[in-house]
Amino acid sequence: MSSTLSVSGLNEQIKILLETTFEFVSVEGELSRVTHHGSGHIYFTLKDAESSIKCVMFRGNAARLKFRLEEGAHVVIHGGLSLYKPRGEYQINCFSAEPYGAGALAVAFEQLKKKLESQGYFDPARKKSFPKFPRTVVLVTSATGAALQDMQRVASHRWPLVKLIVLDVLVQGPSAAGQIADALRYADTLGADAVIIGRGGGSIEDLWPFNEEVVADALFAMKTPTVSAVGHEIDWVISDYVADLRAPTPSAAMQMLLPDHNELMQTIDEMRYGSYHVIAQRLERKREQLMIMQEAFKRHGIEQRLVLQKEVVSELKKRFNMQTAQKVQSGAQELPTLKERFEREISQRLREKQNLIAQMKNAYEAQHPKNKNKSGFAQIARGGKVVDLDALSVGDEFEAMNERRVVRSEVVEIVPISG
Repeated sequence: MSSTLSVSGLNEQIKILLETTFEFVSVEGELSRVTHHGSGHIYFTLKDAESSIKCVMFRGNAARLKFRLEEGAHVVIHGGLSLYKPRGEYQINCFSAEPYGAGALAVAFEQLKKKLESQGYFDPARKKSFPKFPRTVVLVTSATGAALQDMQRVASHRWPLVKLIVLDVLVQGPSAAGQIADALRYADTLGADAVIIGRGGGSIEDLWPFNEEVVADALFAMKTPTVSAVGHEIDWVISDYVADLRAPTPSAAMQMLLPDHNELMQTIDEMRYGSYHVIAQRLERKREQLMIMQEAFKRHGIEQRLVLQKEVVSELKKRFNMQTAQKVQSGAQELPTLKERFEREISQRLREKQNLIAQMKNAYEAQHPKNKNKSGFAQIARGGKVVDLDALSVGDEFEAMNERRVVRSEVVEIVPISG
């Protein structure tokens, strides 16, 4: 009769059998139900079209992953089978994982790039501009690398006035990313005009510190304009996208950032000669304008106006004299006729007046009392005025006069004479 096993005993034997028989396996499948636990462990299911198996990757192994395990990813995991005795469930204890058909670093790069882009790290609107003539530039790089020497050489030839501050950091290896991030945060406190992070070329593993999220976060937080100059022209890293400017090489970073003093001097010379030419042209134009204005002033100025007015006055005077002479001459010709007419009219008027005087004299003499008085007749007057006898009333005083005397009388009675 076979011996009876307890559930725990059976599970223990199965566990030993599984873990010794399948001590190391590599399994391909699709990730499902991925859970990143707060403890750092990762729980997930690996499946294909027909079946699935539970998997766990403990914190220590998860920390060494170069990419993030995500739902639906096609991966190859490496590990060993183990049995979880309390539930009698077996699972794969994953030591490592890699993307199926692609390198882990390439997947990690794309994952981080996608994440940072969604957070606005690459937004062109947040890119800062650089001063035209930088005075101080901080170089975050290895003090012993060829990249530093290249940048210093280009700076000395291109813009000797710039001050370079070197912050020595590791540019590859596990601790490089942390040093680079710390150096960036310190560089941001120095009040520099620009910060360059860079190194020479290398493999993707060598350049990986510049793909770390901690470096991207430090670059994103910078107030100072930054340049990423990592590797060669074909090398692209995350810092290239986050920095304000990407340079294909460290030496190119200096060429892009610093002005060329020789070119600047040539430009200044050209500007100087050009300004001389422009000034000369303007002076010539102004001289011509001044001459034109002087000529215009001569034509339209006060003196010229006086000359013109004098000419006008002279012409008017001449015309007046001619017209006056004509009038005098015309008058002289008409004078005898006018004189004859005048004398004729005067003579006629004199004769008329003489006749009128004679008539008035005759009338006066006819009315004079001495010519009117006859014996027994007198002229009646009252108040110095001759009146008719019929105008007198009883009591009126009057004068009766002839050519020799005046008799003052009073009407005492009026006797009508019948006729």
